[in-house]
Parts: sequence; structure tokens; C-alpha cells
Amino acid sequence: MNKIDLEGRVAIVTGGAQGIGYAIAERQLESGASVALWDLDADLMRKAAGELSAKGQVLEVAVDITDAAAAEAAKDKTLDHFGKIDILVNNAGIAGPNHPLWEYPIDEWNKVINLDLNGVFHCCRAVVPAMRAQKYGRVVNIASIAGKEGNPRASAYAAAKAAVIGLTKALGKELVDDGVIVNCITPAAAKTRIFDQIEQDFIDFMLSKIPMGRFVKVEEVAALVAWLTSEDCSFTTGGVFDISGGRATY
Repeated sequence: MNKIDLEGRVAIVTGGAQGIGYAIAERQLESGASVALWDLDADLMRKAAGELSAKGQVLEVAVDITDAAAAEAAKDKTLDHFGKIDILVNNAGIAGPNHPLWEYPIDEWNKVINLDLNGVFHCCRAVVPAMRAQKYGRVVNIASIAGKEGNPRASAYAAAKAAVIGLTKALGKELVDDGVIVNCITPAAAKTRIFDQIEQDFIDFMLSKIPMGRFVKVEEVAALVAWLTSEDCSFTTGGVFDISGGRATY
């Protein structure tokens, strides 16, 4: 593992109790950062924090990021504990069910949009002012290859992740004079608990689209995020970084 210098930094990782979020939190800690886990599952977060605390300082923040006021309160708790916020990784998300658009349940559509898109907006809206005030920050939004290409029978997820890409580009441009860098990544699927939400034929379809012939490893995503949250990433903002095994390199 290459050493990324995040010594003294404070990072928020949403959905940090499992999967990609856990791997990102672990890599942030190994790079010297302190980490606030923001997650809705308090029990799972407590277990994750217990494991991760051996690598550095970890704060548990139980929060529903689909609620703007809750995101603000989580930001306040994080600031009260650490005194600053340097890094925000918007990772929390769900896949939603697989249906043709004309059969997509409206309540399921709203669940996906509320978490995968509105949750990112709420967290950025809450945290960015603190970064602007200190003239330093790194924001990384976890989008998806689905946001570039669109996956059939996953219109809600594809639409939300495409919107996260657009949000990233807009916010990156808004913050160019404030010392705050904003980028997103577009991973192919990883074998995490999100697969529990997806039908096997759809999993097979996603794998068939990846030229490397395998799913991305959570550690590979965490490594890319580590660089994007470092001072070395200083002249790239509003960027979209591919990590899809060659599926879409634009």
C-alpha cells in the first residue's frame, strides 16, 4: 500500500459502517486522518468503529442524511468533537429494485433519489460552509458507472448517480476560489451487501460489461479516494474519475 499523507486531517465518511464506506474509512485512518462515521445503522456502526479504532480516532454519528436538519446536526456534532472538518466522502447509497421504468414503484424511486442524490446535497450543504471558512477542504462523491452509461431496469439508481456527477461539476466550479476541491468517482459494482438488493441476472449483466472480467475491490476504491482527499490533489476539481475496469473511460 502506498502511503498517502492525511496526517492531522478530519474526514467524514457517510455509510462508513460497511462495504466501500468501511474500506474508505480504514484507508483514511491508515493515512493519518481521524474519521467520523456517519451511518443510519447505529449497531453496525458501533461494531465498525470498534474494529477501526485500533487504527486511529473514530467518531460514531448516527444520522439519516435524507433529512437536511439531521445532516446539519451531524455536522455540528463532528465539529464539536474534532474542531474542524477537512474531508467529506459522500458514500452512503442504495441500489433499489430492478424494474422497467414504467413499472418502477414510485415509493422505491423516491427512496433511491432521497438517499443517493438528496443525501449528497444535504451533506455538502451542511459541511461545505465549514470548509470555506477554513479555506481548505476535499469532497469526494461516490457516483457510479451507471451514472455515465445508464443500466436497464435501474433507472432510479442511474438517474441519481448521473445527478451526483452533475452536482460534483457544479459545486467544484462554485468553490474554485475557496480552497475546496470537489471530485467524484464512478466505480463499477463491488461485491458488498448492496448485492443483496440486486437480482442475480442483473449482477451477471453488470459483470459481463466489465472488460477486466471482475468486480472492483473495495480497497481499490479506497485507494483512489485517499489520493483525491489529499493535498496532492490540488488542481483537479469537478472531475469524474473512472474506476470501472475499462467499462467506460470517458
